[in-house]
Amino acid sequence: MTSLTTSPIWVALVQSASTLPVFLLGLPSGAMADILDRRRYFIITQFWVAAVAVILCITIVMGGMTAPLLLALTFANGVGLAMRWPVFAAIVPELVPRTQLPAALALNGLAMNASRIIGPLVAGALIASAGSEYVFVLNAVLSLISGFVIMRWRREHVPSPLGRERLVSAMRVGVQFVRQSARLRAVLLRVALFFFHSTALLALLPLVARGLGGGASTFTLLLASMGVGAIALVFVLPRLRQRLSRDALVLGGVLLQSGATALVALAPSIYVASPAMALAGAAWLTTANTLSVSAQVALPDWVRARGMSIFQMAIMGASAAGAAVWGQVATVSSVPTAMLVAALTGAVANFATQWFFKDRSIEEDMTPSHEFKAPSAAAPPLTGHVRVTIEYQIDPAKAVEFRALMQESRRSRLRQGALAWELLRDISDPGRYIEQITDESWTEHLRRFDRVTAGDVALRDRKLAFHLPETPPVIARSVVEG
Repeated sequence: MTSLTTSPIWVALVQSASTLPVFLLGLPSGAMADILDRRRYFIITQFWVAAVAVILCITIVMGGMTAPLLLALTFANGVGLAMRWPVFAAIVPELVPRTQLPAALALNGLAMNASRIIGPLVAGALIASAGSEYVFVLNAVLSLISGFVIMRWRREHVPSPLGRERLVSAMRVGVQFVRQSARLRAVLLRVALFFFHSTALLALLPLVARGLGGGASTFTLLLASMGVGAIALVFVLPRLRQRLSRDALVLGGVLLQSGATALVALAPSIYVASPAMALAGAAWLTTANTLSVSAQVALPDWVRARGMSIFQMAIMGASAAGAAVWGQVATVSSVPTAMLVAALTGAVANFATQWFFKDRSIEEDMTPSHEFKAPSAAAPPLTGHVRVTIEYQIDPAKAVEFRALMQESRRSRLRQGALAWELLRDISDPGRYIEQITDESWTEHLRRFDRVTAGDVALRDRKLAFHLPETPPVIARSVVEG
């Protein structure tokens, strides 16, 4: 883009075009990754990326590239990445036990940042020896090879006996789960703030390289330095996790990122900017990895792709908005000014968020449980909402504690996919409470039994501790017909 135009806003919009599709398509792609055969879906999305790479290659070779066309193809590539990323995020926890998840995600970060070093170095060598068009030829070839590699992956898809979820319903349940999870909401806010401000560094980096008197080779060195910093951090991150809380790791990463951004903005030469970029890479990996682990452990397997797609939407939406905002700030002021403002406001915003949304590491056990047995019906309803009532008889003196506990039950039921939840109190009997849950259909009601976790079982036991009679609470199910 810097060879097509000198406008900072056009350069910054490259970052927006690559990240905006994830924000727009993240939720549908996450829902499809949860309800479709992940292997086939992964293959299709990879060949989409490969097709865009081939078109980009042909356009460059024929000399037909323009700034608007580059943005359009970048956006199309982002569409493929948006559809592919939730599948990959859901696959990782399938391959490693939960105790090894932080290390596995850190290794993913290592691979990503190793590519930041190897890729630009190879690209720089090709540009110097053969010309820039051969970089895009290599990109197209590698994209196709990646597609064939994914085809070799063997994974058995086990379809649900209840049939495939409808896409709209699956999206609703995914959003509902995140809305009812206080931990996920806090993680999303933190990661959005971090990437909104930190993206100023990457979005304006080509202009920083030009300001330092360099070109593609200077940009390559700066990007590779960031990768080196991230890779180096991987080897000390396990020790940092043992010594520091998640709150401390995130806050430390944010402050280091802000300091590195300010240092790059004021750097008089590549010899100062390059070490600062290494610090930025270490800060990026620390913050992103810590928040990603927090999101993963807060999600059960059945909704993992949807939850992680929303997590990625927060990242990419914030990055797209941040790139446009800081590009515009740079246009009306200067590149160093935009980066300094981003560094300062990023540190202040994230520090305030840490203060008000502390991660106290209270985690629910998301291990799947089959302790709740699905009900049977003589004539299962084909249409209509299903309403479930559960009657509790408690000590009126403990009503306040019981109602507080039932708010946890409300969040649990809605996270499982229920349409609505209410708690009713009998006017004539102050100790009689009725929990009322509404499901979209009989099939969706049965799906909730497949989504029960060990944390839900523990919550059930806590509710039963308030129930006075020796017999269990009375449960009734009915269908809404009018």
